[in-house]
Amino acid sequence: MVEREYDGDFHLLPPKVQRFVAEKAELMRPRGIYICDGTEHESEEIVDKLVERGMLSPLKAYHNNYICRTDPKDVARVESKTWMVTNDKYDTVCRTAEGVEPLMGHWMSPNDLSTELDSRFPGCMAGRIMYVIPFSMGPVGGPLSKIGVQLTDSNYVVLSMRIMTRVTHEVFDVLGNSDFTRCIHSVGLPRPVKQRVINHWPCNPDRVLIAHRPPEREIWSFGSGYGGNSLLGKKCFALRIASNIAKDEGWMAEHMLIMGVTRPCGQEHFIAAAFPSACGKTNLAMLEPTLPGWKVRCVGDDIAWMKFSKEDGRLYAINPEAGFFGVAPGTSKKTNPMAVATFQANSIFTNVAETADGEYYWEGLEDEVKDKNVEITTWLGEKWHIGDEGVAAHPNSRFAAPARQCPIIHPKWEDPQGVPIDAIIFGGRRPAGVPLVFETNSWLHGIYTGACLKSETTAAAEHKGKSVMHDPMAMRPFMGYNFGKYLQHWIDLEQPGRIMPKIYHVNWFRKSAEGKFLWPGYGENIRVIDWIIKRLDGVEGIGKETAIGTVPTPESLNLDGLDGVKLDELMSVPKEYWAEDAVEVKNFLTTQVGEDLPAPIRNEMEQQEKRINDM
Repeated sequence: MVEREYDGDFHLLPPKVQRFVAEKAELMRPRGIYICDGTEHESEEIVDKLVERGMLSPLKAYHNNYICRTDPKDVARVESKTWMVTNDKYDTVCRTAEGVEPLMGHWMSPNDLSTELDSRFPGCMAGRIMYVIPFSMGPVGGPLSKIGVQLTDSNYVVLSMRIMTRVTHEVFDVLGNSDFTRCIHSVGLPRPVKQRVINHWPCNPDRVLIAHRPPEREIWSFGSGYGGNSLLGKKCFALRIASNIAKDEGWMAEHMLIMGVTRPCGQEHFIAAAFPSACGKTNLAMLEPTLPGWKVRCVGDDIAWMKFSKEDGRLYAINPEAGFFGVAPGTSKKTNPMAVATFQANSIFTNVAETADGEYYWEGLEDEVKDKNVEITTWLGEKWHIGDEGVAAHPNSRFAAPARQCPIIHPKWEDPQGVPIDAIIFGGRRPAGVPLVFETNSWLHGIYTGACLKSETTAAAEHKGKSVMHDPMAMRPFMGYNFGKYLQHWIDLEQPGRIMPKIYHVNWFRKSAEGKFLWPGYGENIRVIDWIIKRLDGVEGIGKETAIGTVPTPESLNLDGLDGVKLDELMSVPKEYWAEDAVEVKNFLTTQVGEDLPAPIRNEMEQQEKRINDM
């Protein structure tokens, strides 16, 4: 049965899409098929239905903002249930030491996947509508853009995909009879439902499966309605599948923000930066500079697709997404005023709290609430007041907001050719030992530094507690193929005639012996960007070589108007710390990447260890 057809006729879909939809409808048995066209009318229809049903509630203090609470068992990416499926296990994971569980990528055999899919997907959409979402990652029809079609039985996913990707019938016109990434998603709760549905949020947390088939460009997701598991254009397509396409086609799909930085003289530089989740990526992408005359504009806050130009040899980047899917707690007018301005309208908030005045609320907004005694309903639906025990919003609660609403979105953010990248920054939360900023010695040394990236763990996934974990290239949860081959791909990108971006490492989170942050961060981070740009310009006398790279000389960092910064401590490279780190990193790369570690990276590791021992 077809509830509504695309432009009146299912048969106007491209032939390969018709086949895909028909095949999967036969498998999942929805009661109807709804082909999305991306229009405002469609959005209003779905929103009205979800408000009536109780899944969405309007936040009445804003225009067209809605709040949604999930089942408390469905709140984060589930890394332990996320799989890459290839015939050869070592296309997905590295040859780790015996008895060592691979940290980067979970592999499943095609036969095992068939068994898992067969036990979940037949009839899984019974009694529900199957939505067909045509979407473009990147501007529709652009040279770096890619097309996907997602099937889902979740209206929440339809609304969120409309924010996060470009959903439009034009996608089908551009696609023609070409191939596309096939995305299949179900909440995994066919009707009649035989269990209580909490918060009008159907899911099946005990049966969650997120499986990627890179050679087939296909993603299967079951049991979760939560963002990273269900918005398949995001990490699943834009990183895990896209990194495979990028390897095959000679480009890069990276977990990176893209920012344009204009200095007082009017010259602009574009920077891409990779940080693990919840390390301030969105804050940096939307930085409000404290130095006069500087301007930052945001191209993207999470994912960069980048390709070297044959014309001028530079690396050009696009943001494949159309929205921001940000962690809400900690986002405020103080920490990120531009993000706050972005989600004042047309946004969806998931697992945040709500005040009696119809405003969103989460940890970090205590100082910004007008009435400190206002009654608040927590993400669990309980009454709460500021100062009460516990938290009002889930630590991984989210906002989804259209990027076009960002006051500092770059005029070229949708330029299909992309913007030219001058520098790549890696960074993480490192409370001890790691200086505020250093420049790596070469493209190869930069790759090695990215491979050594570590950070305190975050709420974005199911890990608990604070420990410093390896997150190479900030891609650990999103690796689409063997990490050794991924490093080799980066190495192979350096070719004659190409202008390789310089690579830097930053750490905003170093603490003193007393446990206090040594650097104020946020808008003050422009001072670090200022130094990086001077280095790009070849300004001499502003760098001091160390065993791990070049750090700023004390007088080269512009600290005007900033008092009490202990530069010596902030920039120090303590031998004992780095000697221990070198042993730990060697152990990590030897056990986790093993014989797949490219020889040039092993050489960089040995050279750095020698430099540290010679300190």
